[in-house]
This record gives sequence, structure tokens and C-alpha cells, in this order.
Amino acid sequence: MTCANIIASLTKHISLTKEESELVASKFRIVQVKRKKLIMKEGQAARDVAFVLSGCLRSYSVDENGFEHILQFAPVDWWITDMYSFISQKPAFLNVEAITDSEVALLSRADQLDLFDKVPKLERYFRILTENSLVSSRQRLIDNMSLTAKQRYSIFCNTYPSIINDIPQKLIAEYIGVTPEFLSKMRSELLRSQK
Repeated sequence: MTCANIIASLTKHISLTKEESELVASKFRIVQVKRKKLIMKEGQAARDVAFVLSGCLRSYSVDENGFEHILQFAPVDWWITDMYSFISQKPAFLNVEAITDSEVALLSRADQLDLFDKVPKLERYFRILTENSLVSSRQRLIDNMSLTAKQRYSIFCNTYPSIINDIPQKLIAEYIGVTPEFLSKMRSELLRSQK
């Protein structure tokens, strides 16, 4: 995979000339990330935003009791970072880890700001990305407070159809806020009801 995926993502919302596309592509660093390796660690400033070229990543926090709370999964063609830390350059609250062996394209905050100066329409793209992220996070918070586990699982399946069978069931259970055993039982009931 190359930066072609990134350019394709960008051009869904903005048009880029050949020269602009080449400049954008030149700012990304392609990195191979092994399964379970962190690309961002809680407590350190998030220097980069990652675009997933292959594999799948997750962002999560760890509470005082050692329990992990997954905020987001990032399959192919998704962006992931600790947005607060990336923008403010203050310590991150989240860890970002590869769930599978992955390839990501990293863009530093300094390079992003440089691109904003040289290709101002990129600000529009990243504004849309940030707005969508804010809306999604807020909706997820509301869903977690008001929906049943079955409803939350259904939303997970609609949001992440490409990774349902590719990531450990334990992580899906963490994401929707149930035990792995409850998720297994619920999935069995759903399969039986569809027959």
C-alpha cells in the first residue's frame, strides 16, 4: 500500500492538484507496526496522527484498576490518534495499539500545520474529520448510557463491518461494555433468531 489510499480519502472531500498530492504524500512516514505494539502511549504527547493502510488499531485508556476502555477501532482507511493530545501537544490520555500486524502512514502535527499553510484546503478536510470524530464520540457516549447491549452490538457491527470476524471477541466485548461470556451468549441468541 502507498499514500494513494490517503489521497483517495482526502479527495472524497477536497480536490488536490498533482503537485499538492505529491506534497501531501511526501509528509507521511510509512511504518510497519507489529501486533500489540503501541504507536502512542498514555502520558506522552501525541506527535502523530495515523492513517491505517493495512491491519487494525485501537485506542484505549486504562483506569486505576487496570481495566481497559476502548474508545475506537481503526480498520483500513481510518484515522486514529488521541485528538486532544495531538492538537494541544499535551500528554495523551489514550494508548494507540495495533490489534493485528499493521501498516500505517504517520503525519506529525508540525507537518500537518505546514501542509495547512501550503495547501489551505486541507484545513477543510481535517475540520470535517474532527467534526465527525466529535459527533461520533458524543453519540457513542449517549448510546452507552441509554442503549441495551444488543443495541450497542448492532451499532458496533454497522460501524465496523470489516473487522467483526478479524479481532478478538474480548475486544468487542470491552468496546460495547459487556463480558466476553455475555457477548458470546448474545451472539448465539442473535444467530438463532436469524434462522
